[in-house]
Amino acid sequence: MRRFNRFYTRTIGVLGDGIQRTQYTLTEARLLWELAQADQAETVELRQRLGLDAGYVSRIFARFEGDGLVRLERSTVDARRQVVSLTPAGRRAFKTLSDNAVEDMGALLGKLGETDQRRLLAAMSTIERLWDGPVADDRVVIRAPLPGDLGWVVQRHGELYADEYQWNDEFEALIAGIVADFVKARKPGRDAAWIAQIGDAPAGCVFCVAEDDVTARLRLLLVEPWARGRGVGARLVGECVEFARRNGYQKMVLWTNAELHAARNLYEKAGFELVSEERGESFGRPQVFQNWSLTLVK
Repeated sequence: MRRFNRFYTRTIGVLGDGIQRTQYTLTEARLLWELAQADQAETVELRQRLGLDAGYVSRIFARFEGDGLVRLERSTVDARRQVVSLTPAGRRAFKTLSDNAVEDMGALLGKLGETDQRRLLAAMSTIERLWDGPVADDRVVIRAPLPGDLGWVVQRHGELYADEYQWNDEFEALIAGIVADFVKARKPGRDAAWIAQIGDAPAGCVFCVAEDDVTARLRLLLVEPWARGRGVGARLVGECVEFARRNGYQKMVLWTNAELHAARNLYEKAGFELVSEERGESFGRPQVFQNWSLTLVK
């Protein structure tokens, strides 16, 4: 982690005296950014939010005020508190910082192809989400797979089921075969796949494949742990069922495991009914597999 931090600060150039080709330090630039997000802010709240020393912030604001960048006043709500706001000159200084940052980040991204750009942004979203919760743009988007997504489907199934259920690599091999068969046999209007995305990161997936002329099969439903409880699974199942209904299938079936309680709850809510169970030894463990069915044409 320390090696990565050294690499990243060197890459984006925050170790020099100024940032984004201005005279401002990283801390000063961050304070300008925070002030630009609102008409005014309380100095105490701003300092606490950023975890900065009171004396340090006071010196920065005193210099900013001397340069004509900020206006320091007493709060009209509580005279004991001080508020700070950007002057027109301060907003111009922030715009210069912002424009330079966009240019610099664009140049960095421009060194990568489109696929690697998506990989980079997804990795950044993952880091942010693991330490700080949901990303700012937390909308759930359901889309068709992009290049690299099918490999992600295989990888995350293998990793997630090993972590949560201790299934071995036989399961990952099964998923790889299902994905490969999907690519080789898919037909427009008969087979489809969807990726759920939150921010820049894939959050889940589901596939619909033809079982026969009148029956569709729901396969490979997965929701990332960090995305659970946000309706991702229900939207993926709904997308799959509606695709099958819209394209003339009369029935949809699926195969799952009795351990997957959250998935089974989603299937029940979507109208699926348990048809049969089968016990056996698979993926390194005793299993109870289940077959479910949903009538699409009443």
